[in-house]
Amino acid sequence: MERLSFKDRVKAKYADKHFTNERQRVLRQGKSLLMALFRTALILGLSYVILGPLIGIVANSFFSNADKYSPIVYLIPQNPTLERYELAIIRMDYWNVMRNMLFYVVGLTVIQLMVCSMVGYGFARHNFPLKKILFACVVIMIVIPSHTVMLPLYTTFMDFNPFGLVGLFNGGESVNLLGGGSNAIAGGTLPVIIMSLLGTGLRAGLYIYIFNQFFRGLPKEIEEAASIDGAGSLYTYFFIMMPNAMPSIITVTIFSIVWQYNDTFFSNLFLISPDILISKQITSLQANIQNLDQVFDPAISSLYLYAGIVLVIIPIILLYILLQKQFIEGVERSGIVG
Repeated sequence: MERLSFKDRVKAKYADKHFTNERQRVLRQGKSLLMALFRTALILGLSYVILGPLIGIVANSFFSNADKYSPIVYLIPQNPTLERYELAIIRMDYWNVMRNMLFYVVGLTVIQLMVCSMVGYGFARHNFPLKKILFACVVIMIVIPSHTVMLPLYTTFMDFNPFGLVGLFNGGESVNLLGGGSNAIAGGTLPVIIMSLLGTGLRAGLYIYIFNQFFRGLPKEIEEAASIDGAGSLYTYFFIMMPNAMPSIITVTIFSIVWQYNDTFFSNLFLISPDILISKQITSLQANIQNLDQVFDPAISSLYLYAGIVLVIIPIILLYILLQKQFIEGVERSGIVG
C-alpha cells in the first residue's frame, strides 16, 4: 500500500473537513427551510380560521338577491349593493346609538383608568395591613369566571340598599338599579358605573395587575427625588408617576374600550338599554328587518345582519389601526407577556 505524503494527507484532511462543513451547512439550510415552511403553513392556517368567516361576512354584506342565489358567485358579488348597509343603519339607529355608546364607553374607561391605576400604585409602592390578602383578591377577580357571581350581582342591584343607607332617604325601601323598564335609571348603566368606581368593574382585576407590575418596574429614585423637592403623594402620583406610566395607560385604555364595547355579560345581566349598546342592537337586527320590512327569506335577511356586523366592528378595527404601535409597546412594557 502506497504511503501518502504529508502534503497529500493535509489535502485529504482539509477535503474531509470541507465536506463535513458543507454537509452541516446544507443540513442547517434544510432545517431553516422546513421551519419556514412550517411557520408559513401555521400562519396561513390560523389566518384562514380567523379571517375566513370575517371575509365571508364582509363579502356577503354587498350581495344582491341575485348574487345570493347565483351558483357561480362565491366571494365577489356580480351586482354589489349598499342597500344592506342603508337599511341596517336605519334599523339599528346606528349614529344615535354610537354617540350614546361613545359617552358610555369613554366614561367607564376614564373611571377605570383612574381607579385601577391608583389601586395598582398603592399595591406597588405602599405597605399596609392585609396587603397580600387584598392583592390575592385582585388575582381572584382575574381567575374566577364572571358567571359564578352573576346571581349575587343581579340580586344586589335589583334590591340596592347598602348598609341600609338608601332606605334612609327612600322611606326605608331599596332601589332597583336594573334597566328594562320605564323607571330605569340611566338606562340601567348605574350598576356598571358603581362597580367601576369601586374597582370591581369589567376586567378591573387585570387592569390593577397591569398597573401594579408597571409601577413596580419604575425606579424608586423618581419618588425619592420628588419627595426631596417637597412633592406630596398625590402630586407625585398625578404629575410624575402617571406620565411615566403611559405604556400601561394606553394598554388599559384599549383593553377597556374594546371589552366595554363588546360586552354582552353585564349588558344582559343589568338589562342595559339597547339605545346605549350597539351589541344589543345587532342581536335583534335580523328579526326587526323580517318584521318591519317584510323580508321573510332568512337567506336574504341574513345579508342585512352581515352588514350590521361590519358596521359594529369597523370602529374597533380603526382604533387598533390608529394605536397599533403604542398598543404593542405598551403590552411589552406592562409585564403581561410571556
